[in-house]
Amino acid sequence: MGKVRSRRTKKSEVDNVGDDEDFSGTTGVVDSNVGPDEPPAFFGLVDSNELTYFHQAEQTLNLNTFSTPEERAMFVSSVFQESRGKELKLVTNQICSKLMERLILDSTLPQVHQLFNSFKGKFYQLSKQKFSSHVLETFLVRCASYLEKEILSNGFQEEYEDVEDASEAITLSMEEMFIQIIEEFKPHFNKMMLDKYASHVLRLLLLIITGKELPSSVESNSILRSKKSKIARKMIEIKDSDDYKKNFQVPSSFKDQLKEILTTINSSQNCESFRELAINPIASPVIQLLIQLEGIVDKNRTIWSTIFNGDNELADPKDRSKENAFIEYLLSNNIGSHFLENAIVNQKTKSIERIYHSYIQDRIPKLAKRETTGIYVIQCLMEKLKNKQQLEILDQLIPIINELIVNNIDIGVKIIDCSIRNDNYEKTQIVDKFIEFFNKGSSDENNLLENILKLETSTLCSTKDDWPTSEERRRAIFYEKLMEFDSEKVLEITIDNLLSLDDEILLKFCKHGVFSHIIEKVLQLRDFIPLPKRKVLLNRLLGSNSTNLVDLACNSTGSHIVDSLWSFTFKLNMFKERIAKALFEHKDTIKSTIYGRMVWKNWNMEKYCRKFNDWKWDIKEEEKIYNEEHKNIKRASEDTLDSRERQHKRSRVRDRK
Repeated sequence: MGKVRSRRTKKSEVDNVGDDEDFSGTTGVVDSNVGPDEPPAFFGLVDSNELTYFHQAEQTLNLNTFSTPEERAMFVSSVFQESRGKELKLVTNQICSKLMERLILDSTLPQVHQLFNSFKGKFYQLSKQKFSSHVLETFLVRCASYLEKEILSNGFQEEYEDVEDASEAITLSMEEMFIQIIEEFKPHFNKMMLDKYASHVLRLLLLIITGKELPSSVESNSILRSKKSKIARKMIEIKDSDDYKKNFQVPSSFKDQLKEILTTINSSQNCESFRELAINPIASPVIQLLIQLEGIVDKNRTIWSTIFNGDNELADPKDRSKENAFIEYLLSNNIGSHFLENAIVNQKTKSIERIYHSYIQDRIPKLAKRETTGIYVIQCLMEKLKNKQQLEILDQLIPIINELIVNNIDIGVKIIDCSIRNDNYEKTQIVDKFIEFFNKGSSDENNLLENILKLETSTLCSTKDDWPTSEERRRAIFYEKLMEFDSEKVLEITIDNLLSLDDEILLKFCKHGVFSHIIEKVLQLRDFIPLPKRKVLLNRLLGSNSTNLVDLACNSTGSHIVDSLWSFTFKLNMFKERIAKALFEHKDTIKSTIYGRMVWKNWNMEKYCRKFNDWKWDIKEEEKIYNEEHKNIKRASEDTLDSRERQHKRSRVRDRK
C-alpha cells in the first residue's frame, strides 16, 4: 500500500462521472454475510481500586524510572500477575488498555501465552472495540517477533524453560498459536473489512503472515492507522518498540493460510461487491492490501481481474460494460483515485497498460487538472509505464505544466523525475517553463529563491520560532530537485540569490529546518560551480572572522552545513584550514554541544590538533583518489562514445548495401 496523503476538498464539482452511464455502486457495500450491527464487546467494569492500581502502574512504566532493565522486568511480571483473570476487561477500558499495551511491549514468551489463553475465543470481539483493537495490534506484533525467534532457533526458545507455574505450561508453538488466531478470524473477514477498528487488525494480520514490513503505529506516513488514530497515539506517549518497522520471518505454512483467506474472501464476493468495497472509506485500504499480496499465492490475481474485468471474456457482460463508468468514478473520487493509484503500483505492466490505453491515454490533460483525484493516478503511471508511454504523458503535461503546479507543486517534482529517467527528456523546455511561471508577476525576475520559497511570508522571518510548514517543505523539495535537474542555469541563479541576502537572513536561512537543505544541495553540486564563485560563497557563509561558523557548528541544522563544507572546500585548502583553525580556536564552545562535537569529529579535529601534517596528508590523499576516479570515469565515457560511433558507422554501411 502507498502512503496516506491529505487531499483538499474541492468546492466545485469535477468533470461529470460518466458520459453516457453512471456508476451507481457508491452508497455502500451490499454483502449478505454482514448482518445488523453487533453489540460491542463487554467483559465487565474495572472497579475503582483496580483502576487506581493499574493507572499508577501505567504511569510508572511511562516514566521509566527503573535503575536497571531487570528491575523493570520484575515490575512488568508483578503487574502481569495482578492482571491475571482480568485481561478482557482491562483491554476494553480506556485507561487500562494503555497499560496492557505497555506490558505487551515488554512481555516475555510465557506472558504472551497467558494473554493468548485469556483472549482465546474473543479475538474477533476484541478487534471491533476501540481500545482493545489497539491492544490486539500490539499483541500480534509481539507474537510475530517471537514467531521469528522460534524459526531461527528451530522451534526451541530459552524462555520455554522459565515457566515455573504449572498453570502457565506452554503446549502450543508460536506457529500453532498464530494459526489458531487466524482460524478464529476467518469466519468474520467480510465483517472485519467494514469495521473501522477491526479493519486495521485485519490489515496488520495480513502483513504479518506475508512477512511484510510492519509499519509504525505513530508516524504520519504509516499505512496502519488513520490520521486521528496516529494523533491519539502520540498523545498517550506510547512509542514503537524494536518490533516495528521491520520484516519478520514467517513459516511456510502461512502461505497456505493466505491462500485460504483469499479463497474465503473471493468466494463471498463478486464483481459488484468488490467494486463497492474498493470505494468504501473503511474497506478500500484492505482491498488495496489484498491486491498487493494476492500475487504471492495466486498467479491469476483473482481480486484484480474480478474488479477490472473489461478484457475477461468469461466475466459477466454487464460487469464488463460497467468498467468504463467504474474507472471514471475512481478517477473523480478521492477514495477511488487513491485505490486505483495503489492498485496500479502492485500490478503487472500488461494490466496497467490496458487500463492506460483504454481509459486514460487520450485524456491526460483533463485528468491531470483534477488536482485532488486524477493527478495522483497520472503521477503513478509516470513511474510504472514503459519509457515510450512515459514520454507520451510528458508530451501532454509539459504544455500545461504551469497550470498544474499552481495548487500542486509536487507534480513538478514528478515531471522532473520522469524526465531524468528518460535521459533528461525536454529538459530545457521544462526548466524554462518553471522559471517563466515563478518569475511571472514578480518585480525581480531573477530572484527564484524568493519567488519559489515565498521567503517574505515564510517562517524564516517569523519572530515566534514557528516550525516550518508542510507547504515550505514541499517548495524546498521542489527547489532542490530543480537545482539537481539543471545544475547550470538554476544553480547559478540560486547562488546569486543567496549572495544577495543580507548576513542576518543568510544565517537564519542556514539554520532553518527546511530551507537549509537548499544550501546543502548547493554545496553538494560543487563540481558545477566555478572556483571564484565558490570562494565568494564560502566567505559569505563563514562571515567576518568566521563568526558564523561557530554559530552554525553548534546548531542542530547549521551543523550539517558545516559538515558539508569539508567536501565543498575540495582543492581550496586555504579555506579548509581557515575553517579548521576557527573550530580549534573555539573548541570549548564547539565541544559544549552535541552538534558541535559531531562537527569536531567529522572534521577530524583531533588529528588536526595533534598531528597537523597527517591531517594535511589526508587531504592530499583525498585529492589524489578523486583525480584517479575522475580519469577512469572520463576514460569510460570516451570508450562508450567510441563504441556508439563505431556502431553508427556499421549501421550506415549496412544501409548503403
